[in-house]
Order: sequence, then structure tokens, then C-alpha cells
Amino acid sequence: ELRADREVVLAAVQQDGDALEFASKELRADREFMLAAVQQNSCALVYASEQLQADREFMMAAVQQRGLALRYASEELRADREVVLAAVQQNGEALQFASQELKADREIVLAAVQQ
Repeated sequence: ELRADREVVLAAVQQDGDALEFASKELRADREFMLAAVQQNSCALVYASEQLQADREFMMAAVQQRGLALRYASEELRADREVVLAAVQQNGEALQFASQELKADREIVLAAVQQ
């Protein structure tokens, strides 16, 4: 089935991140595949499994590639200082997706505005 074909789905994601909506559940839960999809389109994370959105290691890798991927991180990870710092260092606009507490953190804000 094409919905489970890594190459086909990744090619579709290059054209339109929303193509992941039609990918198999297995692909949307596959960390390696989803990181490749995020490289193509950061919006791909909206279709990542909840487990991946709450996976610290996965989300750290995602925000290092695309800071705005923080938007799709679990609430807990949006309050994780290291994850948020990595995100704002990659893209200062990611600050808007940080927890309220971290939006008031001097080091985080400075890292964001230096971008």
C-alpha cells in the first residue's frame, strides 16, 4: 500500500506537508521517518504520533532542525528549558510556543532575540 511506502510518502511531503495526513499510523510513529519528514516540512509534526510529540530525544532533534517544530511538542516539552533553548537558538520565533515560565526566562529570551 502506498500510504505505508516511505519513499512515496516522503516525496509527497516535499510537495505538501499535509500529505502526512494520509500516511499509515506506522509511518507517523516512526521516529527516523518523521525526522526526515520534518526536514522537508516542519508542519509534518502535526501528524506525528502523540508518543513522538512527547519524546524528548525526538523533539530535541526536531527543534534543532526546525525551531518552529516546538509548536507540536507536548506541553511538558514546551516547558523543558533545554528543548526550548535549542528551538529558539534555531529560530527565535519559536519563543511563542514556549511555556509562560520560559517566555519570562532571561537566557531564553536573549537567545531568541539574537536570532
